[in-house]
Amino acid sequence: MDINIGISAEKRKASAEAVRKLMADTYTLYLKTHGYHWNVEGPHFQQLHIQFMDQYTEMWTAVDELAERIRALGYLAPASYADMAKISSIKEEDGTPDWKTMVKNLAQGHEQVAKTARDVLRVAEDAGDDATADVVGPRVTLHEKTAWMLRATAS
Repeated sequence: MDINIGISAEKRKASAEAVRKLMADTYTLYLKTHGYHWNVEGPHFQQLHIQFMDQYTEMWTAVDELAERIRALGYLAPASYADMAKISSIKEEDGTPDWKTMVKNLAQGHEQVAKTARDVLRVAEDAGDDATADVVGPRVTLHEKTAWMLRATAS
């Protein structure tokens, strides 16, 4: 069935591809955060264990919303980690770093997701894709705030 939502097929594809990248970055950061939640140790264990859980829970919900936006644009969302790993800007973690390195790595990950989300906003604006901008705009704010809180924790 044809999609007629007021955005050309070419612009819908550009928006969907941009959101796919954001979804992949978010999912990769989600996995890293969840792994850190399980494995964090040290003097700030309790605080970080809870903080990481709050972060990965929020990102899990966001991944679903991003996937649904891709589908609304008429494209398939990445459905495996292998698909996401190919397009993610965030790389998998090797080993288990100490708590402070975990916090620094996550701060950098949130900064990257904020940058990727900004790129999506530019594509969405060019496409006249207000719905994608509505989904993605709050992501920038959330990831910038989370990065700031993590940087403050690591200092």
